[in-house]
Parts: sequence; C-alpha cells; structure tokens
Amino acid sequence: MKLKEVLDKTTAFFKDKKFETPRLDAELLFAHSLKLERIQLYLKFDQPLSETELAGLRELVRRRGQGEPVAYILGYRDFFGHRFEVNSSTLIPRPETEQVVEEVLAWAKDKEKAYSLIDLGTGTGCLGLSLLKELPNAKLISVDISESALAVAKRNAESLGVAERVHFVHDDAGNVDLVMSAFKNFMGHATIDVLASNPPYIASNDPNVEENVRKFEPSSALFAEEEGLALLRKWSTSYSPYLATDALMLMEMGMSQGPAMQSHFENLNLFKNVRVLKDLAGLDRVIYGVKHG
Repeated sequence: MKLKEVLDKTTAFFKDKKFETPRLDAELLFAHSLKLERIQLYLKFDQPLSETELAGLRELVRRRGQGEPVAYILGYRDFFGHRFEVNSSTLIPRPETEQVVEEVLAWAKDKEKAYSLIDLGTGTGCLGLSLLKELPNAKLISVDISESALAVAKRNAESLGVAERVHFVHDDAGNVDLVMSAFKNFMGHATIDVLASNPPYIASNDPNVEENVRKFEPSSALFAEEEGLALLRKWSTSYSPYLATDALMLMEMGMSQGPAMQSHFENLNLFKNVRVLKDLAGLDRVIYGVKHG
C-alpha cells in the first residue's frame, strides 16, 4: 500500500473516533514512525510502505485509537518554541499555558535582570524552563510532588541548556517552609520576583473533562478540591508574603474560576493591579497580581 492511501485511511479512522484533529494526529504519527518531517510525507505520497513500516504504523494507530494522547505516543510536545519530553507522569503542555510565559515576559521590562523565579507544580518544566530560555540571568526553583515528573523536567532542563540555573524540589508545594528554605539556599535570599504556576485546578466532578484526559493524564496534576480552587487559593496565600515589591504572581486557572480568584487575590490585600486574563477563546485563563510596595 502507498503512503497516501494508508494516511487517508488512518485519518478516516481517527475522524470516526471523533478526534479533534484527525489529519494532524495521523500526520504526526506517520512522520514520527517513518522518521520524516511532516512536509516530507507529501513528497512521498506514492511511495509503497514495507511490511515493517506498516507494522510500526499499526501499533501507533492502535494506541491512538484507544485514546492515548499523541504527545505520549511521540514522547514530546512543543511549547513556546521548544521541545519538551513528556510521558504519562506529566501533564501534557497546552498552548493556552504559553500565555503565562508571555505575561511574565511583558512584565519583565529588563530581560537581563537576575530574576528569582518559582514554578509550583512544574510537571515537564515547560513554564519555568521556557522563562529561563528568555531571561538569561534568571534562576528558578521548580517544585513538584511527583518524583517521576521531576525526572522528566530535569532532562528537559538539560536538553534546553538551562540546568545550571534551576534547582528542583521534590515535595508538596504546600510545604512552604521547606520549599522556601531550598529557594533561599539556591538564590541567596528569600524574596520571589515571579511566581508562575499551572496548578491542578479542575473539580473532580467537572463534566467537561474529556474521558481520554481522565484516563491517561496524571490525576494529581489535574484535579483539586473546593471545586478546583483549593491549591490556587492555598499556594497564592502561602507564598504571597515572600514576594518582592512589584513582584508578579500569576496562575493558570479554569474558565469559571475568574471571579473567585480575583476576589481571593484582592482579599489578600497584597496586590495592586489584580486582573483576570482571558485566553484566545475569550475564556478566563490566568489570575494576575503585582505585589504593592
């Protein structure tokens, strides 16, 4: 069978499965399996596939057909122009999380400054490590309760060439004394310039969560108590006293959590310029606050 025929059949199969991006999924899997760039697939449409190649493709298509995310099958996801290793221990980086990086960079007027950053619930490290790539003199503390997720984040730090500027803490981010002790040891002080976090913020009974997300991605990185607000509230409350004057705290949140988190940030009486930032779809996505003097 020729490549185009198999690709078209795979696309139709994925479409029947009601996958959001059936053609893209198929092309990514084919390019990965055949060790080609996606554009090269189109140049080889008439090329017959060997039995070995077909067998390799069948296995990837089978896994995707069972709902396994493409990123887990490929072993990576691109985020903010960089490639991040992912596996089933880590949440898959989402495009909407790039907004957090963009907002930090907009806040950081002097890109050469030695900012002290902290990333709570780091997962793959995509948030904090992307910031290190853009802020060449910044240093970062990355915290995660999952040892296997931190192992992935450490490999990502190495591959991005920023491992010397990040210290990883394997613990619950709620253990503030321990985390800030590690922060002080690494930074030489205990004041945070930027706290950026994509914490678990989904209510366990949220009916909008895709079944494949529940099935394959780590629940500890997805779900939180108090209608998903528990860690957003706890972490922002616990770490805000350590923020420097004019420091930035921003956290990704769910689309229905804007009013609650805006009220929470305002009630802390530590922030000026508290804002709820919307994503490209017009949904509440990030809670933003700057520490007043």
